[in-house]
Amino acid sequence: MRLISLLTCGLPLAVCLLPCAQSATSQGDTLEIAFEDGTEASGLRAFTLVSGSADKHYIFEAMGGGVCLIDYDQDGLLDVYLVNGGTVESFRNGSDSGLRNALFRNQGDRTFRDVTQETGVAGNGSWGFGCSVADYDNDGWPDLYTANYGPNILYRNLGNGRFEDATTTAGVDDPRWSTGSAWADFNGDGSLDLFVANYIELDRTNLPEPGSTEFGTMAGGRGCLHEGVPVMCGPSGLPGAGDTLFRNNSDGTFTDVSQEAGVSDTEEYYGLGAMWCDFDDDGRPDLYVANDTNPNYLYRNRGDGSFEETGFLSGVAVSAQGEEQSGMGVACGDYENKGEVAVYVTNFADDTNTLYRNEGGMNFLDNTFRAGLGPATIPYVGWGTFFFDVDNDGWLDLFVVNGHVYPQIDTSAGSQRYRQRSQLFHNLGNGRFQEVAKDGLGVPPAVSRGAVWGDLDNDGALDIIITNLDEPPTLLWNRVRPKLNFLTLTLVGTASNRDAVGARVRLRTGSQWQLREVHSGDSYLGSHDPRLHFGLGKAAQVDEIQIRWPSGATSVLRDVRANQFITLREPAPEPAEIPVAPVHEEIEQ
Repeated sequence: MRLISLLTCGLPLAVCLLPCAQSATSQGDTLEIAFEDGTEASGLRAFTLVSGSADKHYIFEAMGGGVCLIDYDQDGLLDVYLVNGGTVESFRNGSDSGLRNALFRNQGDRTFRDVTQETGVAGNGSWGFGCSVADYDNDGWPDLYTANYGPNILYRNLGNGRFEDATTTAGVDDPRWSTGSAWADFNGDGSLDLFVANYIELDRTNLPEPGSTEFGTMAGGRGCLHEGVPVMCGPSGLPGAGDTLFRNNSDGTFTDVSQEAGVSDTEEYYGLGAMWCDFDDDGRPDLYVANDTNPNYLYRNRGDGSFEETGFLSGVAVSAQGEEQSGMGVACGDYENKGEVAVYVTNFADDTNTLYRNEGGMNFLDNTFRAGLGPATIPYVGWGTFFFDVDNDGWLDLFVVNGHVYPQIDTSAGSQRYRQRSQLFHNLGNGRFQEVAKDGLGVPPAVSRGAVWGDLDNDGALDIIITNLDEPPTLLWNRVRPKLNFLTLTLVGTASNRDAVGARVRLRTGSQWQLREVHSGDSYLGSHDPRLHFGLGKAAQVDEIQIRWPSGATSVLRDVRANQFITLREPAPEPAEIPVAPVHEEIEQ
């Protein structure tokens, strides 16, 4: 293992090369952002994400693959599920690639054991892209959905250490090139529904030879160039694919309601990132879809089983300049602690990623440059992204992984390169971010795609897992100092869906409020830690917690001790008391 230490000093926050003057942060201490590269010792290096040839002649070779955090055996430790790709030959003839997804069980000692075969979640040899986690049958065991080019798979958790393929029974296969998948109870019936974004349509049996002008060409029949270098073409010029919304029938089956709900994507845009979030705070989940080289979608939930597409009206379809971007990863979070959830979308190089500030009433403002997030992302191709509180100071920070799609870019005279570093933006608490860890957290540049956060060692600090094309994943243990206080909540629905996906929690310490929402499926083709994590700074207790459950029920807790993992169960209609059951012992600071 290697300790990656990045000393920050001065106000505003800045990364300094040692030696440097150590000055106080707003918490009164010098902040040291440090991550430990635990990939080798963890056992995760046994997995390699294979995605076609090294030269990436076709677009499908450049897009995967996702990672999901799932406590499949409910032992209180997050396990890691990694999606694998395929080979061009197997893709062309529809055969088994021989490559398999992998599930690694958390051993509780910062190591992971491959349990793929014994759990039955290896995949079907299709080209895998993404995954998401949800307890779709409300039996208390998290299930797993994989998005592929080829049959998608719904794995039902049997609760005995094994999964069964429930795809056909449930009716949730989508034969198209599926990418982002996300779960929410959009109609409020207590069961989680499934949205699947799709990308492009390809005739797999008639793929042209590499370099052929038949496969996505520029005007005039010429092949495609980037910075003067010949590269594979797409997605522009290729046929897009619509999206799918599967309504949960609460009996183990689903019904495709895409058309009647108004989310089928009749324009057939190139869908990648998908995320449910209650953007207008009306108690109903709305849906955001990041589209590649097309306007992004924002579907406002009308509450009658249908949606209104408001991307342009809400200001989140294109950039402030009115330009369509290359939406890939997506995140939402209340980075200003003002009770409104913003949207962040990653895009292609020579453009910025985009931060849409929520102004209320489903109105958003492109706040990228005002927030200090503009120039830093222009040279990079962004993918997985998320808001998280890296240092537990009570303010959501922002993380992005990068990697180009063209290996040939390394031969160009320009500044772009195939392997790129990750980026961490620290929240300054004034509506602005500052990039720190400009060496990419100390790990070598990679062709990264998926990224998720989770407290993998249950120490109260959020760790990171990154997937990399044609390489093993990266595991980064959070070792930020000083170690500030936290509170982690697991919500259990009763009248609501059991995962409480869609629940909204507001937490107060002193005069500061924070907002979190339970999600399932986000970032880029993956799922984070399902628990809600709050950084508390130096506060020894939480003064108040307000919970709005998906059913509409509410709960209020007061004077909750810091540094706990607690489980909260949705109350009966007229609760006498809200049970609070500690899951882990208090962690000494």
